[in-house]
Amino acid sequence: MTKARLLRLSVVLVSIFMILLIIVYWDNVGTAHFYLHTSFSRPRSPGAITAGEDWEALPDVDEFLAKLLSSSLKQNTSVPRKTEQLLVQGSNKPVVSNLEENVRGYDWSTHKDRNSLDHEKLQVERQRTLREFCANSSFTFPTKERSFDDIPNYELNHLIVDDRHGVIYCYVPKVACTNWKRVMIVLSESLLEQGVPYRNPLDIPREHVHNTSTHLTFNKFWRRYGKFSRHLMKIKLKKYTKFLFVRDPFVRLISAFRSKFELENEDFYRRFAIPMLKLYSNHTNLPTSVSEAFGAGLKVSFSDFIQYLLDPRTEKMAPFNEHWRQVYRLCHPCQIDYDFIGKLETLDEDAAYLLQLLKVDRLLRFPPSYRNRTASSWEDNWFAKIPLAWRQQLYKLYEADFVLFGYPKPENLLKD
Repeated sequence: MTKARLLRLSVVLVSIFMILLIIVYWDNVGTAHFYLHTSFSRPRSPGAITAGEDWEALPDVDEFLAKLLSSSLKQNTSVPRKTEQLLVQGSNKPVVSNLEENVRGYDWSTHKDRNSLDHEKLQVERQRTLREFCANSSFTFPTKERSFDDIPNYELNHLIVDDRHGVIYCYVPKVACTNWKRVMIVLSESLLEQGVPYRNPLDIPREHVHNTSTHLTFNKFWRRYGKFSRHLMKIKLKKYTKFLFVRDPFVRLISAFRSKFELENEDFYRRFAIPMLKLYSNHTNLPTSVSEAFGAGLKVSFSDFIQYLLDPRTEKMAPFNEHWRQVYRLCHPCQIDYDFIGKLETLDEDAAYLLQLLKVDRLLRFPPSYRNRTASSWEDNWFAKIPLAWRQQLYKLYEADFVLFGYPKPENLLKD
């Protein structure tokens, strides 16, 4: 009887072990290779990076999976990778085909004084500010107190995973996310051109960059790994390098408005511009196409856009579009302990420093910025015709993003 029980127990344990192995190697030929090349461990400063450190204490299942992942790392670190080649200097500039990129173009000028910033000190300050306000019980905003397990899967769709280099990037629209997505595609080799992974980020067509099927994101884990998905997420969050880039919230709104409503965008015209023009400008019988509307001089005003954001009916219909949704709702900074916080205001310096920390600066360069990028100096002019009460309400709506990421309160816009 005892032997029979031991046999049954052995069969069960072997079955569980095989299931876990299948889960770990599920994407063996896809985008999710479990290579752990780079790691940050807190509370170490960003300048010090080591690989293969002991992991923090984990629950039993997590610990078991962690050992499997570590074993996978040891087996695969000796395998040469085609992506790990030296950067070819002087990459050709791409032919620009997208409307926004065509209108604005790229800034190919050489950026001076990249080393003038104390990068390590900046990162310490940014992370300290974020942690202090997340821990401050007197500073509240929606969803602040929930745990990572409380975040629905569909709200994790902005967390892009590169298992080849152990990187997680939370993308924020209108904060250089197109080019950071391109970088993630190159690093993860998640997109091929004639069977060969892309080497130059700017060679990747924009329509592929924003195609959700191109990227492995956390919200896809449930479909791949079932009930083990949260365990795997937590392991990656502990082990991988996690970064995001942010921007002055009001400037980001201006940029979103310029991009989606000042340029002809059929999708945004139908989904957002038509309702705004009807609700806030009293237009009826609007053209069905954006080209006809622009031809007739029918465009959403910035005032219409602000009214839309402040209208309580807006989010009763659907959550904010990602281009103007708050960063704390996209990236969950009080639930995820980010290792690197970049800012658009110091994009070139931050990007170069991050690629260096990730030890991929010899593989690629971060693409150049757009010319005519929306600047913080534009705020006064853009908000000049917006009533004071609206500006104050708008600040309350985006206050968490201002505070968490260390952006000063725009007093000049909030007082007479």
